[in-house]
Amino acid sequence: MEKGEGGNQTFVTEFILMGFGNLPELQILFFLLFLVIYIVTVAANTLIVALVVTDQHLHSPMYFFLGNLSCLEICCNSTILPRMLASFLTGDRTISVTGCIVQFYLFGFLVTTECYLLAVMSYDRYLAICKPLHYVTRMNGRFCIQLAAGSWLSSFIVLTILMCLVSQLAFCGPNEIDHFFCDLSPVINLSCSDTSLVTLATLIFSSIDTVPPFLLTLTSYVYIISTILRISSTSGRQKAFSTCSSHLIVVTIFYGTLMIVYMLPNTGALRAPNKVFSVFYTVLTPLINPLIYSLRNKEVKEALRKLFHCKPPYILAQHLHMAAEAAFISLPLYPGRQ
Repeated sequence: MEKGEGGNQTFVTEFILMGFGNLPELQILFFLLFLVIYIVTVAANTLIVALVVTDQHLHSPMYFFLGNLSCLEICCNSTILPRMLASFLTGDRTISVTGCIVQFYLFGFLVTTECYLLAVMSYDRYLAICKPLHYVTRMNGRFCIQLAAGSWLSSFIVLTILMCLVSQLAFCGPNEIDHFFCDLSPVINLSCSDTSLVTLATLIFSSIDTVPPFLLTLTSYVYIISTILRISSTSGRQKAFSTCSSHLIVVTIFYGTLMIVYMLPNTGALRAPNKVFSVFYTVLTPLINPLIYSLRNKEVKEALRKLFHCKPPYILAQHLHMAAEAAFISLPLYPGRQ
């Protein structure tokens, strides 16, 4: 705690992330479970990135964006899980106010970027299926880089503005957050400052960053599905649908859980289910995405088959070792307070 000017007001300098602290007997089990999830997520997404970079058959716009998505998933998990693992292991659930704001800044930036990337990927599938004659000329290398860079840069600008506003808030009351990471709404609710400007900015930016990408994704798939249904042959329809089915599943899971988390009221009996769905879209979605793309995509499966059948055992061991190292590098050296 710190005293404000005049010594009449005490400001909070750290928050307590309650997380799953109401289940003390399960902390070690949670630690092991989420540690495995974290390692597998980083390894699987690292493998996807490595395949996209090294396999010439995957040098296409769709896989370029998939590589960006996999990099994003690694960063997103690394924003939340290392701190979560440390709290399970040590029992220390405190986080500084600055650390909390930084955590949400990184998480919000990555989730917003994912909204844009998924919209870009749906547009790519729309051109490939509905406008195949124009696909090569429109989705050239330069345009793909511009779309990817625009997704990252737009999210960075929006979240930077929002976090500048949040950093001006003062916290002088309760400091317990009933969540396992620093989400924006519970942090704003703890502020003793006037939050009307931050709330308005959040509403505006959330509308800009989620509604247009969602509508673009939805519109793209309306056109895609209508085009596929007009294909006369069954094999033609199956082949066309197979090129976008993985992305459609990922989009459905992402937006489905996101809507449930932020549309359900986070009070009373709905608080626990809300926290479970938050785990799903923050922790499990980055794990599921590479599995969906590798199991349902012929090109990725073929690249994996060539990797595991053509490489000597010591090369495979080296790949796995590097992936494991990437996972552990993100873990904090000191699992105490941030």
